[in-house]
Amino acid sequence: MRSFVSLNNKRIEIFQEGNHGIPVLILTGMGCSFEEWVEVTEALSKTNKVIMFHRPGLGESEIEEENRTTSSTIEEIHRLLAILKIAEPVLMIGHSYGGLCAQHFTKVYPHKVRALVLVDSTSDGLEKLDTLDLPVLNQNSSDKAWLEDCQTYADLNEKELSRIIQPTLTENQKRLPLPVQERLIGFQQKPNLYKAMKSEVENWKADARMIKKLGHFPRTPLLVIGRDKEYVIQQGIEEGLPKSEIMLLEDTWEQLIKEQAKLSENSRLIFAEKSGHSVHLDRPDFIIAAIKEVTECINLK
Repeated sequence: MRSFVSLNNKRIEIFQEGNHGIPVLILTGMGCSFEEWVEVTEALSKTNKVIMFHRPGLGESEIEEENRTTSSTIEEIHRLLAILKIAEPVLMIGHSYGGLCAQHFTKVYPHKVRALVLVDSTSDGLEKLDTLDLPVLNQNSSDKAWLEDCQTYADLNEKELSRIIQPTLTENQKRLPLPVQERLIGFQQKPNLYKAMKSEVENWKADARMIKKLGHFPRTPLLVIGRDKEYVIQQGIEEGLPKSEIMLLEDTWEQLIKEQAKLSENSRLIFAEKSGHSVHLDRPDFIIAAIKEVTECINLK
């Protein structure tokens, strides 16, 4: 069920479903709606209480003139759990940028995290990606170009923004219930989304360096889920992208994912076959099975 809470004097959109079991908190990726997780949350909510929220600027969550950092996000999570009266440690799931926030939260509040699942997560070593020679891939996807686009979009109204970006859904999103599809289209048309993303991108490298300097990762049970490298490479080739650049990028990304599995002494690494970055959309069945296994292991202890 979607609802709102007041957090730091801002209206924040949240989702809660399920009433039993270990609380599961899902942190979405940069610019991603929690609506995308509907297949996963429907399954998990049968045995667990599932919580998600839209960070300021995303969805219906308000944003002010503020820096969006992983530090601000983890404090919002901490306050949100208090508002929702969730005192017990949660099973935290972080996808992409949400995974970077989850790593930060787990280091600062280890007693609040029962187990951590990183889903093709951004790494605290993400700056390694900047050193790669990817002239074609970077032509239209560099941080600088993206920041310029975000600033342009943030300054428009919804009607102007819709006309420029002409929001569409991926094939996987088109499988979701029609009301969810409609909300995902609307999600893309809000200027504040791009205001938030611009700030997150401006700060995420400094955030990553700071997270790395926080010291040792706690002995929190950790499951690291990575995408299917060969599947992504083949998709890129079919789209006409240079094979050498895609292979270099995917080899480096895989290396970063493997390094995440070394964060905790109590970790496991798995890769989701036939999945790209959005594992929850490509392979919701894989995510559901993996999280249920983690939950069962926790319950046995």
